[in-house]
Amino acid sequence: MEITTYFEDYEIGSGRTSFGRTITETDFVVHAGHTGDFFPHHMDAEFMKKSEFGGRIAHGTMVFAIGIGLTANVINPVSFSYGYDRLRFVKPVFIGDTIRTRTTIVEKRDDPKRPDMGRVVERCEVLNQKDEVVLAADHLYIVERRNKTA
Repeated sequence: MEITTYFEDYEIGSGRTSFGRTITETDFVVHAGHTGDFFPHHMDAEFMKKSEFGGRIAHGTMVFAIGIGLTANVINPVSFSYGYDRLRFVKPVFIGDTIRTRTTIVEKRDDPKRPDMGRVVERCEVLNQKDEVVLAADHLYIVERRNKTA
């Protein structure tokens, strides 16, 4: 879906929550293959039985990729991603966990390089089925202003 939202239209505190997605064994294997990260924390059940987690944990980068992907259901043609700040892997995610992502607009400011645009900060919190935050990050957007300078 495409929705045009100019810088002026963003409201601090507004947000949304995505649908859920259950993490599978296939996710672990495919992500390891894509990234080359075959660390035993993710791939060796016997090694992880003895750990504080009691079993394999999901790659943080996989949880990030899937969690952010869950929010990608609206295209704003007047904005683009400027990156992510403050990324934290708060709690482990396991095979069988269902995650969803809650986003909240937490900041708006001028863009120092582009007078016709502003910066919007969207807090992304990936939650598990127990409503625990498992990952947090701030998504930075560059967004066009409705009224451009002459």
